[in-house]
Amino acid sequence: MKKLVSLLTGGLLVLALLTGCGANSQSGNQPQPKEIYISAAASLKSALTQLANTYEQQHKDVKLRFNYGASGDLAQQIQQGAPVDLFISAGKAEMDRLEQKNLLQTGTRLDLLSNELVLIVGKDNNSVSSVQDLTKAGIIKVAIGSPQSVPAGKYAQESLTSLNLWNPLQSKLVYGKDVTQVLTYVETGNADAGLVYGSDAKLSKQVKVAYSIPDSAHKPIVYPAAVIAASQQKSAAGDFLKYLQSSEAQAVFTGYGFKTLSK
Repeated sequence: MKKLVSLLTGGLLVLALLTGCGANSQSGNQPQPKEIYISAAASLKSALTQLANTYEQQHKDVKLRFNYGASGDLAQQIQQGAPVDLFISAGKAEMDRLEQKNLLQTGTRLDLLSNELVLIVGKDNNSVSSVQDLTKAGIIKVAIGSPQSVPAGKYAQESLTSLNLWNPLQSKLVYGKDVTQVLTYVETGNADAGLVYGSDAKLSKQVKVAYSIPDSAHKPIVYPAAVIAASQQKSAAGDFLKYLQSSEAQAVFTGYGFKTLSK
């Protein structure tokens, strides 16, 4: 009897071990999600967050990782070898530099979106209704993105120059590291006015658009995107980029204040 109990106990132990090994084996065979690293202009954060959630629900084998910032800074990081699979810039110049250095995957570059440049003020500010009002004595600080690294700042510089206001406003200008910081300056009252994208202004309940800058005052606002040549996930990055061009994704972008480009 003792021998029988011993045999049964041993058999159950072996079965448990085999079952455990089988479970571990099956678990070990489960593929890990492909991680796609995306560097994107700060102005895209809200829209891309929503789109990424939808995409990951539809593609369980993909995990999207984002790095947001000024397009110039992001491009510089890519030049220095940062592990990036997909780059979405708020300006062409940054993408041009990468293309000239052969850092883009051939045939993947495209123009994804457009935007508009607007002058914003605090929601209770009624003293500014045009860009010329920025010269008023009561307007102490005007925020723009740094023209050297922030496309919105470059468009702001072009616009103010075109409207003969760049030199008169020099003493009032304060510079943000990206367009999101410019928006924050105006929201918090650290700047009386600022120049941001229409999509940024739409996100905030603390500011209002005082004036829309004429398109003729600056170069066309275009958001180019491309897969990076050094990417280890070119196919998966390309698939996500295709999704961003879909009618579903474009509708989300327009809901956040971006403009689609005619095909």
